[in-house]
Amino acid sequence: MLENKNIIEKEEKAVLAGLVYKTQTEEQVKEYLEELAFLAETAGATAVKRYIQKLPHPDSKTFLGKGKLEEIKNFVTGKDINLIIFDDELTGSQITNIEKALGIKVIDRSDLILDIFARRAKTAQAKTQVELAQYQYLLPRLKGMWSHLERLGGGIGTRGPGETEIETDRRIVKDKIALLRRRLGEIDKQAFVQRKDRGEFIRVSLVGYTNVGKSTIMNLLSKSDVFAENKLFATLETTTRKVVFETTPFLLSDTVGFIRKLPHHLVESFKSTLDEVREADILLHVVDISHTHYEDQINVVNSTLQELGAYDKPVITIFNKMDLYEKNTFDPWLEEEVKQEIIKELKERWENTLQGNCVFISALERRNLEELRNTILTKVKELYTIRYPYKTTYL
Repeated sequence: MLENKNIIEKEEKAVLAGLVYKTQTEEQVKEYLEELAFLAETAGATAVKRYIQKLPHPDSKTFLGKGKLEEIKNFVTGKDINLIIFDDELTGSQITNIEKALGIKVIDRSDLILDIFARRAKTAQAKTQVELAQYQYLLPRLKGMWSHLERLGGGIGTRGPGETEIETDRRIVKDKIALLRRRLGEIDKQAFVQRKDRGEFIRVSLVGYTNVGKSTIMNLLSKSDVFAENKLFATLETTTRKVVFETTPFLLSDTVGFIRKLPHHLVESFKSTLDEVREADILLHVVDISHTHYEDQINVVNSTLQELGAYDKPVITIFNKMDLYEKNTFDPWLEEEVKQEIIKELKERWENTLQGNCVFISALERRNLEELRNTILTKVKELYTIRYPYKTTYL
């Protein structure tokens, strides 16, 4: 892996920065920074202050305006703050210029997400995917933020005559990317063979925004022990289990969560891991209905599924965390009848929108899990009837 992958050390204090420009509203940017703070916490940093600036477009040299940078510098000077995280992607020269102006480390949202993925990666496939994404992220930024990479090639003769250090490092990175792509291709072939060996089972995949409860639902449905944590990207590797409802078996997979502004290189690198989604027969789209902007999260997931070429599959939408939704929505003095009417209207709205392909549950309280199982079972049986009509023992 890259030597600088651990961008954030434990207990670091950071300030966050976002820009209101183009079609973004101030409310949206505040929400983005809220999520950025959660990302920072997942990586081991605490966000102590947030800065938002309105500009027609980002400053080409320093992203933010000089006045805002001066304000940030006055705040961090003399304090135990050594990191600023930007919610948008920065160029190499912008990173260098901002670091000179503030005297602290600068990273952007993509860099932060890559750092989290690097920490979470456990398998050879995930580690290779993250490393490939890191080098792809680094390559266009070498000129602006060059600080002389380690000599990955090593030894005498690795540098051509007349070649500058930056050109050498660019060549080293390109060679490393090519090597990682070949290695990932070999791993993908092995994974493809393993998937083909699973037989003629209907495949069901859990998808959704990160931290919506997919792994918890996976554990409840499959009675397995998949790692689940209240942090972003708790799961990187795809986990697949054979599940049997009544006499009907199927394969259930849990996949990495999606997020807005997910680095493009990361999506590209993890497309092989998300083959489970592309090859699935049914998608279980898990939604955290207690989140203030859960509809935006639904749109992010749908956009990512389109990018993956997996948007035309049967989908059952699972609105999870109904317990939190009720806690956040209802005042203690509200009458029970009014509460039930609000919930009824919510369900009717989404049932009409999704043609009835949705279930409202609380995985934490194990509420409405029987309806969820029955809904999945009905859809799985339908597909067995169409695809494998001779498998009558499953029906």
